Amino acid sequence: MALARTERILVGVVGAGGFAKEIMPIARYSSEALKSISESVELVFVDRDLSDAVVNGHGVLSENEFFADTASKKFFNVGIGDSKIRQRISEKFLAQRVKPLDFRAKSAVTYDAVDIGEGAVLCDNSIATSNCRIGRFFHLNINAYVAHDCEIGDFVTFAPSVCCNGFVSIGDHSYIGTGAVIRHGKRGQPLMIGEGAVVGMGAVVTKDIPPYTTVVGNPARPMARN
Repeated sequence: MALARTERILVGVVGAGGFAKEIMPIARYSSEALKSISESVELVFVDRDLSDAVVNGHGVLSENEFFADTASKKFFNVGIGDSKIRQRISEKFLAQRVKPLDFRAKSAVTYDAVDIGEGAVLCDNSIATSNCRIGRFFHLNINAYVAHDCEIGDFVTFAPSVCCNGFVSIGDHSYIGTGAVIRHGKRGQPLMIGEGAVVGMGAVVTKDIPPYTTVVGNPARPMARN
């Protein structure tokens, strides 16, 4: 049922730290479409730390305050880099029947046949090119790209300026650090980055990475343990 134009919509950016503050302008842009169903769209941060009542011009609510709010419709996305926390928060909000809202910067680009799951954050100058399959609550940071024919799991994070070339498969909860470069794989034989893997800042990945392995350097190698 359509909302009356006077009814209120509440959009929550979960977190109030650095990344959450960076994506609030993207949230404002992405929320413009909601004004077609309501004239009153309010954006807030949702955070445990309530020492600041207002951050960058937006109010800060606790989770309980957000859930108790009487807005006609509520939407959310998660501005927290830790993928396990991101999953836990998203499941909690979904259980409260709060709908995920993709945050896509005006300059973010997707090409043909790109399938991205709910809750994506696509920052400025990010690109997902053709024939990509990307999971839920994906973070694609500033100037990062995913090239053709890649398969990316749920709760994956690309830091700024990541270069992920074609035919790459990345497992759930992987983290790809700032400026990392992932070499292209082959059709039918993608370069594999396992679930929970961490690729360090500036690393150059030239071969498969096992699950839950941290790699650094050029070429990327498992980080030595002390």
